[in-house]
Amino acid sequence: MATPLSADRLLKALRDEGLRVVEHRSWRTHNRNHKGPWGPMHGVMIHHTVTSGTQNSVDICYNGHSSLPGPLCHGVIAKDGTVYLVGHGRANHAGLGDDDVLRAVINESALPSDNEANTDGNRSFYGFECVNLGDGKDPWPAVQLEAIEKAAAAICRAHGWSQRSVIGHKEWQPGKIDPRGFTMDSMRGRIGARLGGTPDGPSKPPAPKPPAKLEPFPGATFFRVGRHSAVITAMGKRLVAEGCGRYEVGPGPDWSEADRKSYAAWQRKLGYLGTDADGIPGKASWDRLKVPNV
Repeated sequence: MATPLSADRLLKALRDEGLRVVEHRSWRTHNRNHKGPWGPMHGVMIHHTVTSGTQNSVDICYNGHSSLPGPLCHGVIAKDGTVYLVGHGRANHAGLGDDDVLRAVINESALPSDNEANTDGNRSFYGFECVNLGDGKDPWPAVQLEAIEKAAAAICRAHGWSQRSVIGHKEWQPGKIDPRGFTMDSMRGRIGARLGGTPDGPSKPPAPKPPAKLEPFPGATFFRVGRHSAVITAMGKRLVAEGCGRYEVGPGPDWSEADRKSYAAWQRKLGYLGTDADGIPGKASWDRLKVPNV
């Protein structure tokens, strides 16, 4: 249960999540609050528009139509990932749905089948309409799916909800099929990962990795014909990673002319010239190569 986000907080939450947001017309005061309450809020609902074209879809979701006045959602997510805010307050997007589903969303537990239409969803859910024909053929661009993930995560983050507070219209109201073209389980998995949790619920953030230990400079005399060491192999692998490898075979543990030529290429990459790029490691260039400890 949560108090609805103010228009300013909603806008900030979406932008803080990295979304491009367009404020459409008088979205801040555009709502159906005269028809019933808005809030307390319990979740986010995802839809597809059954329309094509960004401007056409935004206009329909803002204005509605003869049988269903707008706004038809709070935000429209375009194919290019832009979110158009079209309403703030009660919106005609969820309709009547299953009270058992609402209880599961509130408890953030597994969803039951939606087999009843006995509960007002417009008061309890934020709604996002996503531009798609919903015919199973119209593609879902990666950038649009990412925007759906970010928009839902933004609201969950603002309210302290997990991904289990996000559902599809088809999971709420019997007979609905939206969104069609991706599964809500997969989308909840993405949202959970963004929130720092797992598909089954929030988890502790991973412990930070300790800084990698680097091989100390062994001295210039270390690098001579006949030297056999795992340090030389590790050095060679780093040179290859830096695009300086001059090996036909290897690198390996025995110091060779290929090692010297590779290290000379690294020295030149750092800006050394002449005898300063002779291929024999010095401490300054070695420290910048960051050879891992072996």
